[in-house]
Amino acid sequence: MRHVVGIDTSTTATKAVLVDERGEVVAVAAATYAADAPHPLWSEQHPDLWWEATGRAVSEVLAAAGVDGGSVDAVGLTGQMHGLVALDEAGTPLRPAILWNDQRTGAECDEIRTRVGFERLVAITGNDALTGFTAPKILWMRNHEPDLYGRIGHVLLPKDFVRLRLTGEYACDRADGGGTLLFDHAARTWSSEVLAALDIPAVWLPPTFEGPEVTGTVSATGAAATGLAAGTPVVAGGGDQAASAVGTGAVAPGIVTASLGTSGVVFATTDGPAIDPQGRVHAFPHAVPGRWHMMGVTLAAAGSLAWLHDAVAPDRTYDELTALAAATPPGADGLLFLPYLSGERTPHPDPLARGAFVGLTTRHGLGHLVRAVMEGVVFSLGDALDVMVDAGVTRPRQIRISGGGARSQVWRGIVAAVLGAEVATVNTTEGAAYGAAVLAAVGAGWHASVDAATAAWVRVVDTTAHGRAGEAGAAAAGTYPELHDIYRSLYPALRPAMHRLSHL
Repeated sequence: MRHVVGIDTSTTATKAVLVDERGEVVAVAAATYAADAPHPLWSEQHPDLWWEATGRAVSEVLAAAGVDGGSVDAVGLTGQMHGLVALDEAGTPLRPAILWNDQRTGAECDEIRTRVGFERLVAITGNDALTGFTAPKILWMRNHEPDLYGRIGHVLLPKDFVRLRLTGEYACDRADGGGTLLFDHAARTWSSEVLAALDIPAVWLPPTFEGPEVTGTVSATGAAATGLAAGTPVVAGGGDQAASAVGTGAVAPGIVTASLGTSGVVFATTDGPAIDPQGRVHAFPHAVPGRWHMMGVTLAAAGSLAWLHDAVAPDRTYDELTALAAATPPGADGLLFLPYLSGERTPHPDPLARGAFVGLTTRHGLGHLVRAVMEGVVFSLGDALDVMVDAGVTRPRQIRISGGGARSQVWRGIVAAVLGAEVATVNTTEGAAYGAAVLAAVGAGWHASVDAATAAWVRVVDTTAHGRAGEAGAAAAGTYPELHDIYRSLYPALRPAMHRLSHL
């Protein structure tokens, strides 16, 4: 039996997934690490953590399956998007990577809008300048660390640093490149106009490739660290959201995905480079050649529930908390939650947004808090989907759901009721790492295309109905539209107070 490996360099761990020729997951291994917050709004990791974790995870997944690296036909890479890995000419990190959830670059975002022009920026890149993206981080280094900035020889994204250590090659896939704010969205390559406007040298940036394309092979050094065979092809892969969509079969228009991980995402594939002219949702190339996607993000999805658990009920299991939510009526008896614990991206690109419970009374207990958190996260995803529909995405009849929160039947029911679509789970549960393995299988020649690979390997295994047949039934059908309308009114009303509080 031959295999492919998918490697996911996430914010909390590096996961390796070994997949056989039938598309079955043979083994999974992960190595964890932490992020640092040396100052308020900062989030950093040293790139060497990712490479060390890659060596451990890949070695362990091969050992767990009882196979050697010679049985692996190709490797696919995915990982956290938008992070800045600044390297010198020799490929050595100059500083810890600045991560996707870092919020320090508000002034640099304003600088980008001034230099490029807001309308022109969105027209070229498909996106507004947001603190999470890579380009503002580069400008931040120029403005605050000029000595280090002057030593930059290469700029990479997190998974592409792993690629460099694994193969010795500088390369980037086009889905991940689209998340830098330096990409020409329609042309699927670096934008010479944006680079010139921001005075960023094009020579710092790696060549770009479509997701299944081979970008290099495992080097002798990479083989020694991982147990893979030297010479094994490594494909471009994709940013974690695009790879996760591949892993759930969302590779063509009409299939929308929702992820309830640490952050929450709504993702829709498009045949062309569609954008929202106001830049309220993200628009990037897909990891599927010749396709694009639109994406809305709430920064604290399952992360909001994790915060509530740790702060209020650390002695309860998550199953106990969701059971309390299930016993609480839709609408949580008039309690709303704004999930802006880490600022927000969609549809409010505001790093100073703050979370809040609204409507709290003495009658509300722990179950109400849990239910309100779950509903608030989904209302935020609903806001993103509404913007995507306004920009031309067809409102979906089915949403394929993934992420840790997707294991909760209660949360799946809320998604179905609020978003008005059947919610489906698929047979693949390893998310972005599995999607990277799918791209590797195409690169290895196992399948003629990404569409063919997902058609052969990905299937729906469970669905949650919406409307009166759904988990929340008639009560939700009547409650959620009104509650969502109230939810939409809260951010504009509370924004001035949020911004004043953020400076205290």
